[in-house]
Amino acid sequence: MTSGILDYESDAIVQLMSMAEEDWTEQELKDALQRAIMLELSTIPPYATALWSITDPDNDKSVRHTIREIIFDEMSHFGLVCNMLTTIGGTVVLTDPATVPKYPGELPGGVNPGLEVHLSGLTRDSAALFAGIEKPENPLAFAADGNTIGAFYQRIANVFPTFAHLISGQNQVSFPLGSGHGAGNDIVPMNTLDDVLKAIDIIQTQGEGTTASPDNPFPGSPGELAHYYAFKEIAVDRKLVKDPATGKFEFTGPDVPLPDTSPVARVPRGGWANDPANKPDRTTAGVLHDFNTSYSDMLHALESAWGGNGSSLFDAIGHMGVLRTKAQQLNGIKLPSDPRFTYGPEWLFVQ
Repeated sequence: MTSGILDYESDAIVQLMSMAEEDWTEQELKDALQRAIMLELSTIPPYATALWSITDPDNDKSVRHTIREIIFDEMSHFGLVCNMLTTIGGTVVLTDPATVPKYPGELPGGVNPGLEVHLSGLTRDSAALFAGIEKPENPLAFAADGNTIGAFYQRIANVFPTFAHLISGQNQVSFPLGSGHGAGNDIVPMNTLDDVLKAIDIIQTQGEGTTASPDNPFPGSPGELAHYYAFKEIAVDRKLVKDPATGKFEFTGPDVPLPDTSPVARVPRGGWANDPANKPDRTTAGVLHDFNTSYSDMLHALESAWGGNGSSLFDAIGHMGVLRTKAQQLNGIKLPSDPRFTYGPEWLFVQ
């Protein structure tokens, strides 16, 4: 077994990627899927914090729509990977304190080394961070380096056929996200190897595009870009366009204006209580506690859903609505040390 697989801050993915594919055992595959679940979960707090900082509630406005749809994609990816793990007899672990995302900090397992992920409101810088999370192995515009999430998923796809005989269809959760958020977004059971490989392809290409196109091949609307390119447009303030003369994709199109946002400051490691200048008063601490409690309850509900109680998924969805409301409350509270900025949610696990 890979050591420290449940430790969010370990280099477990680096260890797994350094192993020859033929040396992977059933346990390595289960470890990899648990780590992939933690990766998918780790993207939701920073993306949601940025989304909820946007003050215009119209979900059809360009930038808000883009980020919201990406979050739904990530939720779908999370569910698909949970199904991959449980179908081969693994157990989804979300409520061990070691597995919960830590911010600011690197992505779990050592993927995309050197990239520090933080929680804050939407800015050009935070959009650049999100593009860094989603970067392809071989992007069509700009360079990328280091181990990527897509490369990790490719390794899982390469190894899975060896263990296809373990697929049992147990503890599978289904949820129809596709009708509202695009083809490929349904959380579906993993009953065959083809189901698994199709799901991995969806996860890779929704995040990175393909080697020929930056488009999301499973979009919610025509022309929707894969996550990396969508975030990069926001970061560099330019639409991605194809040069008809060279056939190359470049960020030289029209501007991408940022929407009005609450100026949510970067959340300190371990939460606002660790910032002496901005230690929350009783009222603010209460809202933070309510948010963190709902977040923790959501993780328990998700763990229960993939533990055999599929109906718990609806409890998790309810908690997500509470998180949005509490985050927006926090976004209206100014920091004592610098009223130009506001508090934001901490996403801390409460045991």
